[in-house]
Amino acid sequence: MKLRFYNAKILTMENENIINGELCTDGGLISYIGSEKQNGDFDREIDLCGNLIIPGFKDAHTHTAMTFLRSFADDLPLNDWLYEQVFPHEAKLTEEAIYVFTQLGNMEYLTSGITSSFDMYFKLPSYAKANTDMGFRTVICGSINDFGGTVEGIEEEYNTYNNYDPLISYQLGFHAEYTTKLETLEALAKLAQKYKSPMFTHNSETKAEVDGCIERYKMTPTQLFDKLGMFEYGGGGFHCVWFDERDMEIFRDKGLYMVTNPASNLKLASGIAPICEMKRHGMTNFAIGTDGAASNNCLDMFKEMFLAAGLQKVKENDAAACPAFGVLEMATKGGAKAMGLNDCDVLAAGKRADLAVIDLAQPNMQPVHNIAKNLVYAGSKQNVKMTVIDGKILYEDGKFLTVDADEVYKRANKIAREICGD
Repeated sequence: MKLRFYNAKILTMENENIINGELCTDGGLISYIGSEKQNGDFDREIDLCGNLIIPGFKDAHTHTAMTFLRSFADDLPLNDWLYEQVFPHEAKLTEEAIYVFTQLGNMEYLTSGITSSFDMYFKLPSYAKANTDMGFRTVICGSINDFGGTVEGIEEEYNTYNNYDPLISYQLGFHAEYTTKLETLEALAKLAQKYKSPMFTHNSETKAEVDGCIERYKMTPTQLFDKLGMFEYGGGGFHCVWFDERDMEIFRDKGLYMVTNPASNLKLASGIAPICEMKRHGMTNFAIGTDGAASNNCLDMFKEMFLAAGLQKVKENDAAACPAFGVLEMATKGGAKAMGLNDCDVLAAGKRADLAVIDLAQPNMQPVHNIAKNLVYAGSKQNVKMTVIDGKILYEDGKFLTVDADEVYKRANKIAREICGD
């Protein structure tokens, strides 16, 4: 499909400048960005009437199918929530459930201008099919732990899903130190070295997690992973709330990605990640994730951006901390880099056509003093007019174009009742 968007404002995220002009696509790629009128045989030409095009947001840590537990097990401490509610109910998930709840989560991503997810979950055949059937881009993160999976299985997944479909890729990963025995961690480190691959995991989400690791190994999770050789080819951690100076130095020296999940960390009372302090220690690679709907409870990048900025200002006692454009970088190109989606990071000719159209003709976007600040501090999902992935329009003006929304809602509620007993 060839699309032409004209009369547009374009924030490429290569810098803070706004281009007034056109963006054209050819197949899954961006073919032109600039101020000159483009002529050609387009499948559709769309007058944006001054509205904004941005790179799609990248949800750099999530568990999409956990939509099945949205608002089911709230107001509990993390360990009670995880071990008494999440794990027992996840054990009941079927292939059909994973498919339906993944599509439900993807629909929510689209309403928030999110064009790709970094997803850690299981029953991957159904998960991958749910994404390709509706045209959603995802990066699968390995999720092995002591409750399921093998290192051999992770290696098979790595080779399968990195050769499955252009919309699907795979990064090595595991659930967390506290759920994964040392023998498995050692084998995973060797796997990362074999494939020269990054490694990702939940890392230092709670103080109890870090204290437990220090009790077991006399070091923090980050230091343990580094000692095992997991990060020789990059990677990173999700949450990273309870980092000490040595943890920050390891992330800095190895060029690792810190993926913050502010809404989930607030709701589970895990803490506030020290992003500004991390930057003072030389860390440069940051991204933002929603986490799953069981702990958040919504998959909304606008909320995450506001919290990422606002919480740092409070933590630092400095209203100038964590400026808006830097947060927008984390939510777009930072996430893309963390996920290995280097052709989806910014808007430029030759990059993948993954983008969102933001409706500026709404009260919360006016007046337009600074678009980046409007997006981070005032923006909401109501401003997402269109979401495009790989040059295809998947969501437009409140309608989903590649999935039957009513059918998904019907199936999701039926399966949720069967699993949760409501």
